[in-house]
Amino acid sequence: MLTRRQALFSIHLVAVLFGATGIFGAVIDANAAVITWGRAVFAVLTLTILGAALGERGFKQAFAQTRGWALLGSGGMLALHWVSFFVSVKLGGVAVATLGFASFPAFITLIEWAVLRERIQRAEWLRLFVVSLGLLLITPSFDLSNVGTEGLLWGLLSGASFGVLAVMNRRALSGVNAFHVAGLQNAVVCLLLTPWVFFELGDVSLTAWYLIAALGIICTGIAHLLFVSSLRVLHARTAGLVVASEPLYAIAFAWMLFAEVPSPRTLVGAVMMIGAIFSASLAVHRAKH
Repeated sequence: MLTRRQALFSIHLVAVLFGATGIFGAVIDANAAVITWGRAVFAVLTLTILGAALGERGFKQAFAQTRGWALLGSGGMLALHWVSFFVSVKLGGVAVATLGFASFPAFITLIEWAVLRERIQRAEWLRLFVVSLGLLLITPSFDLSNVGTEGLLWGLLSGASFGVLAVMNRRALSGVNAFHVAGLQNAVVCLLLTPWVFFELGDVSLTAWYLIAALGIICTGIAHLLFVSSLRVLHARTAGLVVASEPLYAIAFAWMLFAEVPSPRTLVGAVMMIGAIFSASLAVHRAKH
């Protein structure tokens, strides 16, 4: 069991690793589907090996606990989330892709209101408005033929699909061990994408495979293990507040490594969006104390 200090360090490391995902997407010389498939394969291997070493057995029991449609649907949403995110990185750059994905709390709010008929507080609508305004500010151009704008749209699709995934996890998979759910969802990603990438795998260079392996092992398998381990010590709302800083790390990495210097308008939009996300996390934190 981690100490609280170790758990806090681990969850900050998770935010850094999640933020580095876009960097891998930018440097790996392969298409988004291949990157996603490879990431899922190495994540499944990592989670299986680490799970066995740490006594996290019970994947069969976890599968029996869930409805097949929930695992298949959530795995499909995870595949769509990752593929659209990496397409966004290739087209719009790391900062645009990450900020597009960061809109997912707004999509969760809309899904809960429109589909699940849950009551939404006024403060949540205000945050949704702030996130939307931030997205308008980071939009490179309102011309749909603009590559940067196309990248942002793919980033929004990534955020929307992750929002659906989050709601499905909360509603249909909340009683199942998160470590097992991650392994099974990654396995579904592999199965769904195999027909699409099978004939392209031989064209991927050895260097690209090394990077894909690092992405799957470090930024997915190990990151998820650290996240789950931290949740055994920290409140989920505390962990969520830290992970919400992921876009900051992603933008900083892109700035340092690729000289992707955000424009003043993009920075303002980023501050508005990340501020709204932090505000939502703090509101949940305070409501529970």
